[in-house]
Amino acid sequence: MTFWTYVLRCADGSYYTGHTDQLERRVGQHQSGEMPGYTQSRRPVELRWSQEFPSRAEALAAELQVKNWSRAKKEALFRGDWEALSRAAKKRFEAEDVPRYGVSASSTPTRDERLGQTTPPPVIVLVRPQLGENIGKAARAMLNFGLVEMRLVAPRDGWPNPQAGPAASGADVVLEGARVFENVSDAVADCAHVFATTVRKRGVTKPVVTPEEAAEAIRSGPGRSAILFGPERSGLETDDVALARTIVTVPINPEFGSLNLAQAVILVAYEWSKGEALAQPPETELPLPAPQEELDGMIAQLDVMLEAAHFFFPPDRTATTRRTLRTLLTKPGWSSQEVRTVRGVLSALAGAKRKKD
Repeated sequence: MTFWTYVLRCADGSYYTGHTDQLERRVGQHQSGEMPGYTQSRRPVELRWSQEFPSRAEALAAELQVKNWSRAKKEALFRGDWEALSRAAKKRFEAEDVPRYGVSASSTPTRDERLGQTTPPPVIVLVRPQLGENIGKAARAMLNFGLVEMRLVAPRDGWPNPQAGPAASGADVVLEGARVFENVSDAVADCAHVFATTVRKRGVTKPVVTPEEAAEAIRSGPGRSAILFGPERSGLETDDVALARTIVTVPINPEFGSLNLAQAVILVAYEWSKGEALAQPPETELPLPAPQEELDGMIAQLDVMLEAAHFFFPPDRTATTRRTLRTLLTKPGWSSQEVRTVRGVLSALAGAKRKKD
């Protein structure tokens, strides 16, 4: 099966990045306004770039990467201008890495091969989930951290469930690809390693690991892994845990060891994501600290105002009070802009006092 990552140019000049297994149909939905969300109010839209991938996981990885690129990097990608792309990224790429999105995926290494990995992401298996909302929230938690394959074992209210979509908050790709099984054995039949999440002892002797240790084991071991999550009310049954090779649990308050389904999924998915090349929050440069002269000027201005207001009382405490104020005002590491702002406030207060007098 083939998947595509694509970028659309919207009527307002912005770009929308997504992925799909039916490119023409999905672009048509965006163009006609059938797709709710970002592009619906920004039509007409135009397909500017697309790239084939052999798996949904790789298409999703490409979407997450390209989505966070600057306008300059996206437009360099559209032109196939790898030199400009490299300049925009402000980093050097090896020649074999540059054309990741420029030629057929069949002639380039897969994402896992590029990262030196051969292990696919784990499968998330929800065993007898009860509420559609919780399935949707679990899907949202998965997609936040790069997991897309969900399997459902005997969902109580059947599948598909109309309550899952709104709760997923846009993680439709996970819900659309969800597969339903009658029992746990069938759901994990193709998996070499099965992990069961539980915070309670089930009378089954199994190795017990933390989510972090489970993620490391999944990445280092060959074959596909599945992680089981039990129904909201009771968790996994003893027979479910017996199918697993390893138990996953977290140190938790013994007086209140209750996690909801999405919380449990997000704990495990987050630990998995630490070994993946997901987008990181952009770094924000902090302003340079103000020179000492500027800070002293602000403190002196405040001191004059406090003197006029007879703040320093009793007199024998004046030195101590001034020292306390200076310590307080020099702790944060004020920037020049912050100093100017505070001095503006003080000047405004002084002006208001003069008008009142």
